[in-house]
Amino acid sequence: MKRSWILAIIAANLAALIALIFLYPEPMISPGRLSPAHTDPPVACAACHAPFRGATAQKCMTCHSVATIGLKTSQGEPLARSRAGPPFHQALNTTNCLACHSGHAGPRLSHPSGSRFSHDLLKAETRPLCGTCHAAPVNALHQGVQGSCSSCHTPQAWTPATFDHQSFFSLTGPHNVPCATCHTGGDFTRYTCFSCHEHRPDRVLAEHREEGIRDIRDCAGCHRGGRSEEGEDDD
Repeated sequence: MKRSWILAIIAANLAALIALIFLYPEPMISPGRLSPAHTDPPVACAACHAPFRGATAQKCMTCHSVATIGLKTSQGEPLARSRAGPPFHQALNTTNCLACHSGHAGPRLSHPSGSRFSHDLLKAETRPLCGTCHAAPVNALHQGVQGSCSSCHTPQAWTPATFDHQSFFSLTGPHNVPCATCHTGGDFTRYTCFSCHEHRPDRVLAEHREEGIRDIRDCAGCHRGGRSEEGEDDD
């Protein structure tokens, strides 16, 4: 008896679900409203979806040509370029549009969430060219920074970032101090040793001039470990 009641409840739920699908097909089975680019002009379901297979990348190619994405609209009209560098989509190592895109912008109740963009989709020679897609942050930390973004950042995530201070100056012993001790005013493009060392710049300059050194702004250039006996030939 108990089993029959359980089967009856399951059957009732299935019947209700089927009825809701027929009565309200849009919220029940639709992955959400179409993205604006596919509503003007309206795009028919069959233009992107194959029966019982869902959307396919091959269907995307009927309107979008990889060679002209970012350069022309799907109607063939030229697009204004907003940044320098090669068109982004031509630098991908795959033509699977669905790896990043979905034609629907609303809730995806019946489909898994779309994948986040992975830099692994870029061709190997394009991955180091961060400036092609990303603008450098405008702040004191990044001003004047030279070299590759990969010195601190990884393609997996912008944060957390790492910086190998050991390559410039060893933060050991008494030099293991907060950044603001040496980089005053929040300016990470400059540093000073006079925050802690009771040297007078004029006396330091006079002493170094005796050795033929006239520029004392870059102490760490010679004193990589912070020791006074270090010379410019030391590592």
